[in-house]
Amino acid sequence: MTAPDTREPSTADRFQLLVEAVQDYGIFMLDPAGHVMSWNAGAERIKGYRADEVIGRHFSMFYPEPARARKWPDHELRQAAAVGKYEEEGWRVRKDGTPFWANVVITPMRDAHGTLTGFGKVTRDLTERRAHEEALRQSEERFRLLIEGVRDYAIYMLDPDGIIQSWNGGAEDIKGYAASEVIGKHYGMFFRQEDVQAGRPVQELKDALAHGRTEDEGWRVRKDGSTFWANIIVTPIHGADGSLLGFAKVTRDMSERSKLRELEHSLKRMNEFLAMLAHELRNPLAPIRNAVSILQLEASPSPTLRTSRDMIDRQLTHLTRLIDDLLDAGRLTSGKIRIKPERVSFNQVVARAIDVARPSMDARGQAFDVDIPAASLWVNADEIRLAQVLQNLLGNASKFTPIGGTIKLSARVNAARLRVEVADNGEGISATAIHEIFALFSQGDGVAASRQSGLGIGLALARSIVEMHGGTIAATSPGPGQGSVFHFELPGASMDAQASQQETPWLLVVDDNRDAADSLADLLRMLGCRVRTAYDGKAALEAARQDGPRMAFLDIGMPGRNGAQVLQELRALPGGDTLFAAAVTGYGTEDEKAGRADFAGFDARLQKPVGLSDLRELLTRAHLGSHLP
Repeated sequence: MTAPDTREPSTADRFQLLVEAVQDYGIFMLDPAGHVMSWNAGAERIKGYRADEVIGRHFSMFYPEPARARKWPDHELRQAAAVGKYEEEGWRVRKDGTPFWANVVITPMRDAHGTLTGFGKVTRDLTERRAHEEALRQSEERFRLLIEGVRDYAIYMLDPDGIIQSWNGGAEDIKGYAASEVIGKHYGMFFRQEDVQAGRPVQELKDALAHGRTEDEGWRVRKDGSTFWANIIVTPIHGADGSLLGFAKVTRDMSERSKLRELEHSLKRMNEFLAMLAHELRNPLAPIRNAVSILQLEASPSPTLRTSRDMIDRQLTHLTRLIDDLLDAGRLTSGKIRIKPERVSFNQVVARAIDVARPSMDARGQAFDVDIPAASLWVNADEIRLAQVLQNLLGNASKFTPIGGTIKLSARVNAARLRVEVADNGEGISATAIHEIFALFSQGDGVAASRQSGLGIGLALARSIVEMHGGTIAATSPGPGQGSVFHFELPGASMDAQASQQETPWLLVVDDNRDAADSLADLLRMLGCRVRTAYDGKAALEAARQDGPRMAFLDIGMPGRNGAQVLQELRALPGGDTLFAAAVTGYGTEDEKAGRADFAGFDARLQKPVGLSDLRELLTRAHLGSHLP
């Protein structure tokens, strides 16, 4: 029986036991040719092989095929033998074929005579660390590409002393310098000279350190010497130990926003001025208007006085309209125009607009034709603002149509959209001007516009109002001197079924002044009435005999049969006793008192020119209100 070995283990034995127990490092011996001679537990854990599977085999078995093909393992041994140590990081292969990233140290071993006896090889698995490093590298690369790709912001790094360390594409675009022109220089180069002398660059960095961040706006200088208004953010960057690594600086060119703020401020001042101007102008206009009204009530004025009075009245109306246009221009530029859409009768909107625009057309002797379906048209709109659109279009047409010209207003509903056209045979519009015709303060072609008064606001206001209703507006023209057509469309329109001719009463308008008869008939049609016109007593009686009218408007001062005489004959016709008759007279109140007109038998009297509100009130008195839209 052999006695147990009770000797103490030698130092070499202890070292061998230590090496074999290491788990985190693969430690093994190679002979001079590179064959594995020993294998510890760490090598088995990292590479997956047991000792009996590798001892005696060449260590190149742990390398990827491309490395073996170029005999890289042998190169490592030669390098280790030549310089006393070889260390590298690279890909190695486990038993199951999966790669891992390894740190490798190879050390040659020699005997007392210096003869190479083999190599010691230590391998550490750094796959996890490499994955983290690669992820960090990719993250940094993505961040670098992101920063480089930003063009609207200048983003760059400074060292603790303010020396530029990096430069992105946005910085080059905004400041004009290439990276090679600024890296290594102090960022104070972007400040104005007076700011540098005042210590602004140094103070900016101090403020960032003191508060953890600083933001400011001010003037900065480009490479070409021009200045721009900039928004600047400076943030200090600290290391893990709290030491200052430098500063991150972000600059944005705010020149356009600064200009916009100044423009908005200027517009506000302009609007305030316009409002004050309108107020100051209306103060003297009020007594002038009152004076004109007093003159209009004056009994039997002389022809010269009447002409002067009417001229003042026309010019006063024009001046008042210009003041309104000025105020609307201010509201338009500041976005203060508001609409209150509701279901409204487009016929009434047209009647309101014609009531305002007709005097201008009559004064210029222009023929005016209205082509609107007899059925009532309805639309979702702000009645006052929509009437303003029509007034502006009709006024524009009258202004640029010569004396004796023709203007036509038409409207149709198709697929729930209302289309309105105002056509004329006037000045026309050139191809160049038609693209700018709706711009604020534009007056179209210079030659034509120079002969007309106005501020160039009406069409811009019309476009704004139409677009606020969700509609569109445009103009067409064959060219200068060939007339033009302005048209707009609005959504949400409908049309009532047309009432039968038998169910709707008709009205008779009689006046020897054809313009007066036609314009009054147009207003009545816009209010939904069926109207016939006659220009003398004989024609009026012929029309009444064919179909008795429900109501008649008779001019008093007609030659031949005057209004009173025509009424007597109408009363004698079948149903004439129920006829509602209105006398339309150009005589003043004092003339009536003097007995210059006989109003016996009339149910009402209207003073020329007939106002729209008076007309509506009269139709209600005649019990025709239920037939109106």
